[in-house]
Amino acid sequence: MFISKPQKNLTLSLRYSRTMVFSQLQITRLIKKRPLVLISDAEKTLLPKLEFLRSKGFSIPDLAKIVCNTPATMALSLEKKIIPSFNFLSNVLMSDEKIIHAVKQNPRLMGYSPNAVLLPNINILLDNGVPECNIVKTLYSLPSTLIKSPIRFKDMVEEAKEMGFNPSRPMFMVALYAMSSMTKPTWRRRFEVFKKFGWSEQEVLEAFQRHPTFIRVSEDKFMAIMDFLVNRMGFQSLRIAKHPRILLMSLEKRIVPRGLFALDLLSKGVIKHINLRALLGPSDSSFIEKFVNRYDAELLKLYQEKLDLSKNWKMGGHKLQHL
Repeated sequence: MFISKPQKNLTLSLRYSRTMVFSQLQITRLIKKRPLVLISDAEKTLLPKLEFLRSKGFSIPDLAKIVCNTPATMALSLEKKIIPSFNFLSNVLMSDEKIIHAVKQNPRLMGYSPNAVLLPNINILLDNGVPECNIVKTLYSLPSTLIKSPIRFKDMVEEAKEMGFNPSRPMFMVALYAMSSMTKPTWRRRFEVFKKFGWSEQEVLEAFQRHPTFIRVSEDKFMAIMDFLVNRMGFQSLRIAKHPRILLMSLEKRIVPRGLFALDLLSKGVIKHINLRALLGPSDSSFIEKFVNRYDAELLKLYQEKLDLSKNWKMGGHKLQHL
């Protein structure tokens, strides 16, 4: 296979540097995602950034993942972007370990000018009564929430307050995270999708207040879950609206196998009715202990059969289709 001189130079830099040991596959992925890296001087542009991050505690696997998944971050200026971002994050998060975690959650965090984005948004939150500890937790675990334009971010804060979220409570930041993950047109489309199953505007809003991140569920997944729970299992649509966390659960690993298992128990007369929360709420171990082992050892075998069966289901046309 022919290897160009630029590619060979990049390979030598990343594979045999004192601090960087990237695999050939990782280098190939980097070139595919960002071909311009081939015309840059890796020794002068790429390696200094990687070595700086390495000095802050990033592992080589961490760096390889960042470079390969978000190569644009390596086009950032070390002096004008990356170092100032780290200095700012250090003042807020107070430890390199926490900075590493935040950057791994969203490497784009390094590309935003602290004074233009992060600082104004943090001040907006403080001015609205959000506790500093909640801001720090969000920057640590859900940093994408805070990297919005201050104008848009201020609107989001006002909208969250209008929807009844209290800035002093942790759920306020969760609501902002959910809102920050989509545009306003997408937000409106989600509301229209939920209405297809009879949810009113107020009921969608109440579901959002209970569990904001449910709004991020794709239309296909929402429709498939509702089709299974409402049309196959007979639950009232508004029952799911009361427990929106269900929409975040795995169809194949939880909802379908437990649902099919419960329907079998119902048909055999083992149970008289199905409680939605009792069915889907418990962890796998708790469910087996309380719902499976409680009745008969043979039911464990039946439940395993339903788990295996659910692996052959897939989403298609907004419905779960059995292969």
